[in-house]
Amino acid sequence: MKIDKKLIKELVDNLTEFNLTELEYQDGDKKVKVSKASKSIEQSKTSALVSANKAVLNTTDDTDGVRVKSPIIGTAYLAPEPGAKTFVKIGDKIKKGQTVMIVEAMKTMNHVPSTSDGEVKKIMVSDGQPVEFGQTLIILK
Repeated sequence: MKIDKKLIKELVDNLTEFNLTELEYQDGDKKVKVSKASKSIEQSKTSALVSANKAVLNTTDDTDGVRVKSPIIGTAYLAPEPGAKTFVKIGDKIKKGQTVMIVEAMKTMNHVPSTSDGEVKKIMVSDGQPVEFGQTLIILK
């Protein structure tokens, strides 16, 4: 198989232009995947350090309330599609079972329901962020 450098360059340019961490392209049996994994790991380490410092400074704000956790490993999306209105925002009153976000795993969009009634106190993830099983996504009052 011959490597199409022009295609790879175009995909890498799209990563930067659309602020993506990973992009996959398929044409017939030819499949190309490009990602910025190393940069993303450094950003995760930085945000983990920032989060740890916030937790020390303000423990009651982040720990009080009902936590809605991720049921699976995947990528969190705050809206049903790019550019659409988010499912919830801080201050919204929500009902048990209401979709609060989507976690994509293996190209399957999994709706994450609220585990109880409440008011959205804090959204713990950003749109497009990778999440782990059991990671807190939203805190409710």
